[in-house]
Amino acid sequence: MSEPSAPPKPTASELEMLRLLWQLGPASAKQVHQAAIASRPDMAYATVLRLLQLMHTKGLLTRDESARAHVYAPAQPQDSLQTSLIRELIHKAFSGSGKELVLAALRGHVSARERAEIQAILDQEKPPAGKA
Repeated sequence: MSEPSAPPKPTASELEMLRLLWQLGPASAKQVHQAAIASRPDMAYATVLRLLQLMHTKGLLTRDESARAHVYAPAQPQDSLQTSLIRELIHKAFSGSGKELVLAALRGHVSARERAEIQAILDQEKPPAGKA
């Protein structure tokens, strides 16, 4: 039996809209469309509006209907959704091993700068000597 409050899994297009809304904050369909055409000039306003409406129906977005132009916002924080998606990916693709996910990501998907940043984070997390 699945959790009744488990968030719906967004499609690739829905994730694109969520990324825009996490950057913009609560926004109207027009504002989301303007942000979307910066990277996808072929994106029609009607497509953005329909996608936002569908995402609201699925529970991925909240919608403030108090103004003439409805304002959409992600239903859950970015880190929460990303953690949920990563947990599912680890379970499905890496037999539940977070280590295997990290190793796969490090093989060719991380720049030297990102690798140094990761190492710095790992170094901060090391327990003091003698307390391992």
